[in-house]
Amino acid sequence: MEFKQLDVSYLDDLVALAELLNPNLKESVLRERQRDMFNYEAYRCFGLFENDELIAISAGWLTVRWYSGKQLEVDNVVVDPRMRSKGIGSKLFEHIHQWAKENDCLTVELNAYVTNPRAHKFYYNEGYKVLGFHFQKEME
Repeated sequence: MEFKQLDVSYLDDLVALAELLNPNLKESVLRERQRDMFNYEAYRCFGLFENDELIAISAGWLTVRWYSGKQLEVDNVVVDPRMRSKGIGSKLFEHIHQWAKENDCLTVELNAYVTNPRAHKFYYNEGYKVLGFHFQKEME
């Protein structure tokens, strides 16, 4: 397996996996948002490949917070459904954690949908702990 930092040239493969996490969003919306994300300096996108096929993705945002210092906030984690329950997620996070250490991050943080208990179990097993609630307000 090969871990890579991805750029916009991987857009088609990224969107194909992003649709699995966001089935209610149109492909065109995901494509536009992914392009926009690549324009932010703090944005990073990671992929795990097997035999040159993208099988898992995650993104991250480099931030600094009072309570944690420099951190990588992981976002949009998707493993190809054909590859789930095979240790791919752990392998992806092993690389992400190494990348974070190499880039002087003190913590790695993430949000998980409350409706995804499988993900919660995975993150607990990876050593994450719950710090609080994630709130959102839509701007009208």
